[in-house]
Amino acid sequence: MSEENQILGVGSRVNHPIHGNGVVIGIDVAAYKVCFIQYGIKHVGKEYKSWEIVEAIEHDQTVSFNEAEKSLIKILRHWSDATEITDLGDKWDGGTLELKPKDPSLKSKEIPIDSFFHKIVMVRDRLRVMEQRINASKNLSDEEKVNLQQYITRIYGSLTTFNVMFRRKEDYFVGEKSN
Repeated sequence: MSEENQILGVGSRVNHPIHGNGVVIGIDVAAYKVCFIQYGIKHVGKEYKSWEIVEAIEHDQTVSFNEAEKSLIKILRHWSDATEITDLGDKWDGGTLELKPKDPSLKSKEIPIDSFFHKIVMVRDRLRVMEQRINASKNLSDEEKVNLQQYITRIYGSLTTFNVMFRRKEDYFVGEKSN
C-alpha cells in the first residue's frame, strides 16, 4: 500500500506541524485518536496528509492495550522533558521540612514538604532524560556511554535516601544493585 493511502495502526508515531510528536492510540471510522506529548489526545482525520509519519505500524497488527500503553510511556519519556506525576506519601501531606543551623543565633528555615518533594522528582526526571540522551548519542562511544551511565547510577544511589517520601515503590530511586 502506498504511503498516500496507508492506514496507520495503533502505536504509529507521527509529528504533526501544530501539535508536535504523538502516537496513534486508537482508530475510529474516519479519524485517528492520537496522544500528543504537549496537547493530549486529539482526533485527526484519516485523510490528513500534512504530518510526518515517524514510524508506521501496520493497521492489521493487533496490539493489546497494555502493549500500547507501555509503548506510549516509552515514547513520551524519549521525546519529552515532561515531568510525570509522582505522588507524595500520605504521611507527608501538609508537612514541612525544617532546617535548623547549629548556631542558635541563626534563623531556621521551613519548606513545605510537597515543594521539596517536587524538586526531588524534577531531579529524578531530569536524570532520566539525561540518561536517555546519553544512550541515544551518536557522538559518544559505547565505552563513554557506559562510564557516564555508571555516574548516573551512583547519583541515583545517593538519592535513595529520599525514597521514604514516595507513595509507590516503582517511583523510588534505584542505585547499584549487588549481585
